Amino acid sequence: MALPDFLIAGVPKAGTTALHAALVGHPELFLPTVKEPKFFLSDGPPPRHGGPGDVQTYQEHVWRQADYEALFAPAPAGALLGEATPFYLHDLASHERIKALVPSARLILLLRDPVDRAHSNWTHLWNAGLEPEADFLTACRAEPERVAAGWAPFWHYVALGRYGEQVRHLYEHFPREQVLLMRYKELKDQPAATLDRVCEFLGVKTGVLTAVPRENVNRHVVEDNGVNQVLRFLLRNGGSFGHRFPVPLRLAARGPLLTLLHRKHGTRPVTTPAERAALLPLFADDIALLTEVTGESYEDWLSVDRHAAPA
Repeated sequence: MALPDFLIAGVPKAGTTALHAALVGHPELFLPTVKEPKFFLSDGPPPRHGGPGDVQTYQEHVWRQADYEALFAPAPAGALLGEATPFYLHDLASHERIKALVPSARLILLLRDPVDRAHSNWTHLWNAGLEPEADFLTACRAEPERVAAGWAPFWHYVALGRYGEQVRHLYEHFPREQVLLMRYKELKDQPAATLDRVCEFLGVKTGVLTAVPRENVNRHVVEDNGVNQVLRFLLRNGGSFGHRFPVPLRLAARGPLLTLLHRKHGTRPVTTPAERAALLPLFADDIALLTEVTGESYEDWLSVDRHAAPA
């Protein structure tokens, strides 16, 4: 059976795409071309409804085991197999599924300041034309209603950042020596050393990977003006029924709209002290739990005045 030896299991908007792209370059590792197959997120077919664009995303889930194993079929003999689905940490049920099928798998987690992560998440969906709320805090406050309506986890800006609960649950299913816990900032500021740490954890040669590709990064500034409101309306509504059309047709229709939406470039906004002050109470208890569970300090995440680097 071709099943993964390791998983990049968390978290969204914390450098997992860049780490995946970097590890692809190691000759002793194999990661499939399909990033985020999401196999362990369900016991069967994924849901058929959700928020804007969710139905199309659900269609991309590789949920049949035969199809999942086929992703690893091209791997050279002896290579360690891995994949990256950063929602595995958040989805507590996936911990049981992973344990049942690949109990010896090594799990890599990249954590990021939860307020900054949430803001980057919101910015990603806003720039994609899918997020209907122009105000970050308003979008966060809408989360309970969105969760109740079945919107996919990528819309759970706050819940995705409550790592303490998630890591504690993961440690109940996997021994700590099978889990590598890192910070987004380490990968960003010290890529070579961080990649060596990953390679050492996986048991492959260090010193091979020295840089992290700039993946999933853009500098689009999407203003909330009349033209962009129309474009975002079209993109959101297209996301609601686009799943009925072939992928090439979807891309052909979506591409020009995104080009217009992304016509302005500039510096992406970062979280403000006011935004941090509003959201930190939602994370403070969980940050304390994360510190207790891991034995590491995350006190810097509790600062209101600090500014995050752009995602």
